[in-house]
Amino acid sequence: MLPAKREALTLETADGLELVGELALPADREPEATVICVHPLPTHGGMMDSHIFRKAAWRLPALANMAVLRFNTRGTESQQGTSQGAFDNGVGERFDIAAAVEYAEFAELPRVWLVGWSFGTDLTLKYGLEPGVEGAVLLSPPLRYSKEDDLARWAEDGRPLLALIPEQDDYLQYPEAKQRFAAVPQAEIVEIANGSHLWVGKAEEALDRIVGRILPEHAPLPTTWDGPMERGDTSAYANKTVAAFGGFLPKAGGEHSLPKAGEEHGLPKPERD
Repeated sequence: MLPAKREALTLETADGLELVGELALPADREPEATVICVHPLPTHGGMMDSHIFRKAAWRLPALANMAVLRFNTRGTESQQGTSQGAFDNGVGERFDIAAAVEYAEFAELPRVWLVGWSFGTDLTLKYGLEPGVEGAVLLSPPLRYSKEDDLARWAEDGRPLLALIPEQDDYLQYPEAKQRFAAVPQAEIVEIANGSHLWVGKAEEALDRIVGRILPEHAPLPTTWDGPMERGDTSAYANKTVAAFGGFLPKAGGEHSLPKAGEEHGLPKPERD
């Protein structure tokens, strides 16, 4: 874990809930940009500690001079704590997105971008056109909860949109993604070779792509670090269940049970972040 100023947050929603969050800032300078992380489906393991977002908070303040704001949507539990309320199928979560953006504005964080992953991309497309949001990056967008009218609003608004589509995604692959995002002329659609919905083994590429879109002068990220480091606590994720990787969506037409530890998606040995 690289140096940063880290602060536990409580986000307050307009409908009266308190959400668990964290802000990570560069340790010794002002940030140049901000990412707000919107996590995957909480009913299937998604949370603010999902691996790409955890690594973003641990690395981007030092390597890219970025502020990283991550939070648990209503009813979501992680190692950081549990947000009040209950999962609302992408409806009440509109207040959660608004609360995060409002906090970024209150804290005078610069150049705010939303980074959604899976379910988080649906929330971003549905509710992300808040004042002060500069654009959005979508990781593995399934276009499940978001609809054509959501895409139409982004098209009309004109704010930049980058969709990263893993080649082996279980829900939306590149050819269909190109077709469906054609409704948003400013959207950039990029296929991630050999990638999966969970981005197993691809977290570094995800971070490079995010930084490359928002602060291209800091991309690609350095692969070495000769400064001070801290050891982050990954003990809660050592068994590499799907919760450690970031959740997934249930298969259409029925229930999809959680995989046993290490049995699916070619899960690697435990990380040593």
